[in-house]
Amino acid sequence: MTLVPSIGPTGEEIQAHRGASALAPENTIAAFRTAAEQGAKWVELDVALSMDGKLIVIHDDSVDRTSSGSGSLGELTGEQIASFDAGSWFDPRFAGERIPTLAETLVALGELGLSANVEIKQHKHHKSLDQLVEAVQADISHRAPGTKIMISSFDPAALTAMHKLEPDLEMAMLWGRPPEDWAEQLAAIPATTIHMHFKALSIGMLEETTKRGIKVRAWTCNDPVQLVSFWGAGLGGVITDNPKLFLG
Repeated sequence: MTLVPSIGPTGEEIQAHRGASALAPENTIAAFRTAAEQGAKWVELDVALSMDGKLIVIHDDSVDRTSSGSGSLGELTGEQIASFDAGSWFDPRFAGERIPTLAETLVALGELGLSANVEIKQHKHHKSLDQLVEAVQADISHRAPGTKIMISSFDPAALTAMHKLEPDLEMAMLWGRPPEDWAEQLAAIPATTIHMHFKALSIGMLEETTKRGIKVRAWTCNDPVQLVSFWGAGLGGVITDNPKLFLG
């Protein structure tokens, strides 16, 4: 018998992890387009700086895993990164897909009617936190009017710095499993959202976050059945490689 939850996330609370990365190469325009085609309203994406200060949409600190190129972001210019094939590793159908900049991605998201959870990645080659967050602010300031933005990071300092620049944006602290002092850490940022690994969810934790007015989204879950028991306890959303599974 298939379990069908009586309640679940709204369409606005289903985020496509690195785009619809189960069906297209992660963090590419193709993955974001696929998410839109599935009916997603939000995509999650990762950003980091190239050697020459361009914000690149990529998860790792090198291009090796997800492109035809090799090398650290700190050793490559934006132009060099743009020349690599970022699709063939996933499937020959995506040959020629590029690693996009955040600026390029925001243009595409505006055309696709998508909003973005921008995860700020802190890497050793970054010159300073100020350079990183100011670059993010500069790029998101040019987004289409209908494109909403939230910021997430495993680095509380990045969220604190972004909040000072963009106090009206939602800030989400990323944790595999939240620490015991999660409430104090959120207050220090300040942030009102936790993105946590779905396997660390508990009814007690969700009841406590709900009582405190803290939103929780689960990452990266690709099986709706695994979240059935948590929606009623206060789980607010999900980040998934395949949004269609949750959109029905």
